[in-house]
Amino acid sequence: MEERKPDWLRVKVSADAVALASRVGGVLTEHGIHTVCRSAGCPNLPTCWGAGTATFMILGDVCTRACRFCAVTHGRPAAPDPSEPARLARAVAELGLRYVVVTSVDRDDLPDGGSSHYAEVSRLIRAAVPGAVVEALIPDFGADRIALETAVNTGPHVVGHNVETVRRLTPFIRDRRAGYDASLAVLRTLKEMSPSLVTKSSLLLGLGETEEEIGETLADLREVGVDAVVLGQYLRPTSRQIPVASYVSPEGFRRWEARARDMGFGTVVAAPLARTSFRAAEAYAALR
Repeated sequence: MEERKPDWLRVKVSADAVALASRVGGVLTEHGIHTVCRSAGCPNLPTCWGAGTATFMILGDVCTRACRFCAVTHGRPAAPDPSEPARLARAVAELGLRYVVVTSVDRDDLPDGGSSHYAEVSRLIRAAVPGAVVEALIPDFGADRIALETAVNTGPHVVGHNVETVRRLTPFIRDRRAGYDASLAVLRTLKEMSPSLVTKSSLLLGLGETEEEIGETLADLREVGVDAVVLGQYLRPTSRQIPVASYVSPEGFRRWEARARDMGFGTVVAAPLARTSFRAAEAYAALR
């Protein structure tokens, strides 16, 4: 039986935030837009939607990979919807968003992994809301340089790719087609292609890693030029995912935040409920 969650993981949401979150949800439903907030069971959904922000999930809501920490449905996805980029751009404009995070399921079934779809989404959002900051949280695209170039050539301001966990746990936690070194290669290639591009990655704690392994992972991310790092607590979305191995206290996250800053990361978000897109606008502002 999984250990009872500590009190610090309880989320308190105001009535105003609930009302605004309801409006955001209504707009996204009207336009047929998927969000990772819903699909992955993110604990920050009321907080982020209540602040008028959301992380959009493109290329459908069925993933070709089956990572053991993730609640997104996996299987055989449908063909990409060519109308999705325009619908998403309209939703962003209607919601008046100024910071937009776009992510996706893995699409190993597509020749380019979906990178051209990312490019069209970024292009149309920037055309619909020229002042908006666009963050693309991308899959590894098989570490294919051409696919990576396609995804970022339309000018997202931030490109993230999550290493998720430490090297030792990667084969157990992530799908067999993912890889620790492959993720580092993606992040290194992004920086080589565009040194001024803000790159970002995320690490979930509580999966069974040691403190030494966390430090080694942070050092690896700095070595490939990652600018922003996010550390959050792994929370088991459903009984089908692997159980939590341990809970890191808020004080523990503050220690890791200080250590990561000392290592040279431009911005660090470290908290029990932190996720890659959580406080993304604040993290970007801090870098600028």
